[in-house]
Amino acid sequence: MNDSAERYGGISRFFHWVMAVLIVWQGMKFFDRINDGEHWIGETLVPWHTRIGSVLLVLIVLRIVWAIVQRGNRPVQGPATATLVKLGHFLLYAVMFLMPVSGITYLVGRGFGWRPFGMEIIARGPEIPWMASLGGAVHSPLAWLLLVLVVGHVGVALFHHFVKKDGVLRRML
Repeated sequence: MNDSAERYGGISRFFHWVMAVLIVWQGMKFFDRINDGEHWIGETLVPWHTRIGSVLLVLIVLRIVWAIVQRGNRPVQGPATATLVKLGHFLLYAVMFLMPVSGITYLVGRGFGWRPFGMEIIARGPEIPWMASLGGAVHSPLAWLLLVLVVGHVGVALFHHFVKKDGVLRRML
């Protein structure tokens, strides 16, 4: 279950792959902009956006705690790329955290409250214009940044696997 110098453990792999699937699901929100969401993606997957975002917030917090606990056990990066790898992962973690936070900020700012899965965490209330403005201003750009980071992450993993053949991808499989 713990990470090792050779590979990521079961818990790290669980967080990685479950979050990957949920982030791809969240990415389906991009299709909601087509024809005002009047298609199967907009009608089937998009209504879960707030709930999945809430689950992702819990998972990213747990994942960050787990990464801190496991930091001495993680697979070692080559010295030439260690700084880039750390920077890339830091950006991924930061954006994965800020996405649901900005979404919640927008919802609360619009007066909707936050009720994932019907559980009231933040009650409905008056509109708070600065929160709605801040959440609305950063949520979509963060989504695009996350898309770029995820595509880069996948691209680098595939480059390591198929070109460098150094086993980096197998650490997470």
